[in-house]
Amino acid sequence: MPYVNIKITNENVTPEKKEALIQGVTDLLKNVLGKNPKTTVVVIDEVETDNWGIDGQSVTQRRKRGEPDGSEPNKFAPLCGLSAGHYALQHAKIL
Repeated sequence: MPYVNIKITNENVTPEKKEALIQGVTDLLKNVLGKNPKTTVVVIDEVETDNWGIDGQSVTQRRKRGEPDGSEPNKFAPLCGLSAGHYALQHAKIL
């Protein structure tokens, strides 16, 4: 039974986008690893930007200073011939 935990910053992600994430991850596990969707668990945790740190600083503080916070498109995805979302899914930790 696959368990996938997605952690995102809490920034008004719509229920529709969450459903798309859940369905996309479920489909990926089915198509790539042959996992049964009926036993695939996907959990989305939303983390406040004050509680998400990069390089010793919260995302909230980095944004106030105009510094990058990791929300930019992944520059390596096009090199792999994948969308940024698929690149991230392929490199996610799947338990």
